[in-house]
Amino acid sequence: MKVVIVGGVAGGATAAARIRRLDEKAEILIFERSGYISYANCGLPYYIGRVIPRREDLTLQTPRSFYDRFRIRVKVRHEVTALHPEEKMVTVKNLETGEEFRESYDKLLLAPGAKPLKPPFEGSDLEQVFTLRTVEDTFKIHDYIQSHHPKSAVLAGGGFIGLEMAENLRELGMEVTIVQRGSQLMPPFDQDMAAYIQAEMRRHGVNLALDRSVEGLRPKEGGVEVLLKDAPSLYGDMVILAMGVTPDSKLAREAGLALGMKDSILVNDRMETSQPDIYAVGDAVQVKHFVTGEDALIALAGPANRQARIAGDNICGGDSRYTGSQGSSILKVFDLTAAATGLNQRAASRLYDTERVILSPMNHAGYYPGGRNMTLKVVFDRESHKVLGAQIVGYDGVDKRIDVIATAIRAGMKIQDLAELDLAYAPPYSSAKDPVNMAGFIGENLIQGIVKQWGLEALPALMDNPGVTLVDTRTPGEYAGGHIPGFVNIPVDELRQRLGEIPEGKPVYLICQSGLRSYLASRILSGLGWEVYNFAGGYGYYETVTRERCLVEQSFPCGMKKE
Repeated sequence: MKVVIVGGVAGGATAAARIRRLDEKAEILIFERSGYISYANCGLPYYIGRVIPRREDLTLQTPRSFYDRFRIRVKVRHEVTALHPEEKMVTVKNLETGEEFRESYDKLLLAPGAKPLKPPFEGSDLEQVFTLRTVEDTFKIHDYIQSHHPKSAVLAGGGFIGLEMAENLRELGMEVTIVQRGSQLMPPFDQDMAAYIQAEMRRHGVNLALDRSVEGLRPKEGGVEVLLKDAPSLYGDMVILAMGVTPDSKLAREAGLALGMKDSILVNDRMETSQPDIYAVGDAVQVKHFVTGEDALIALAGPANRQARIAGDNICGGDSRYTGSQGSSILKVFDLTAAATGLNQRAASRLYDTERVILSPMNHAGYYPGGRNMTLKVVFDRESHKVLGAQIVGYDGVDKRIDVIATAIRAGMKIQDLAELDLAYAPPYSSAKDPVNMAGFIGENLIQGIVKQWGLEALPALMDNPGVTLVDTRTPGEYAGGHIPGFVNIPVDELRQRLGEIPEGKPVYLICQSGLRSYLASRILSGLGWEVYNFAGGYGYYETVTRERCLVEQSFPCGMKKE
């Protein structure tokens, strides 16, 4: 059996290695148009920022090492320019010599990946304008910085690449501005959780131009003038376009293979295309979202590697199936870690009647030194109670919790099932009630009606409503440091002695720093006959989200009164 693979990064290299492990006699040939194979896409920004010091650390394999270990032939700087399914042939161009030739196959695997979006506005081909997708792109940016010593950069796009590049360029001492078309960074996150990411960016001196669109680029004073729609232009010594990616499906389209959303390559759950003996994997293919079952494009390394393994199995006569992607991801944002899995609430609300729990526990036992708060938002279906997605921002331990919840989603668990998880505990790592368990406890309380909650979206109406009582259950010192106007301060430990200050017959809306003390207060008042609502998130959440909303839109009632 002869297998030809188009593309030698995550999907192509992984599939090739899997095929070899299953079939020692197969002839396997990879064509890769760049000069490198099996490189660490996700590490590229960190080489530019000198976190990864050596170029060779970016490449996990070389054509020689791949051949020595697997007896797989790799042809770099060779671009497949056409597919001929009826003949089982591909046309290949040697990019160094210009020579063209045809190569036959028994099985063909397409792993072309995705290409950066490069809008057709003026100036995108300027010397100071870059995209980042390949090792060559990385070296080009790195060498430009080394030779020209730019002092400022404008990044068009606030996704993974934009944020990682912003951090690394800022660490090099450059002034950095991110231009984002939408009103928030990182669209996989809900706006409230993205507020933490934006606050961390601002804290480290990154300028954010949200709700702004780049319309063109012009040379100016050795750098680039960035033209914005309905806003003053910006200047940068260099510009990086990180506006997302699109499936690189040109070969498939020209060969008549069936295409899906945004011209992605259509595959079944065996990673087979519409043409016999042609498979496709990675960022170029359309998949099913694991949670919804809907068609999706999810350009992440983990799914690409799993798809490649499945394709390799099936090329070798197996029957492996890809059950879908759920978009689990994690991002370093200076000192902060932000992670997500499944659906955010915005996306989930299109298909489900959703509820969410928001909590801000410490990453480990409070009595053990060095603990820091993280904020979890877990979204679940109000009817079935199934966990639909989660987002976490914080410091140590974020990765552990998001992986636990990602596993829970894969297992079809309900929000209350999180309370039953038997998770590892020692004071340096967690609490006896892990944050994931706590999310389950809160969800269970909501489902059983033990607690009713209110969210930030209700605040404008509450502040103008004389028919409700607003109570902050923190200490006087915390209250004096900042509170929501209209909320009176009755510390939870004084509540039973000060019940006369709370009018009967009016609903009571409570808040504290993290949600715990106001929960305790809600149980006291509920037990005595009041209708009570506890704030989802706590004052720390309110403060971060509200401050960021005020910076972005200047329209949300955002007073944080200090005495």
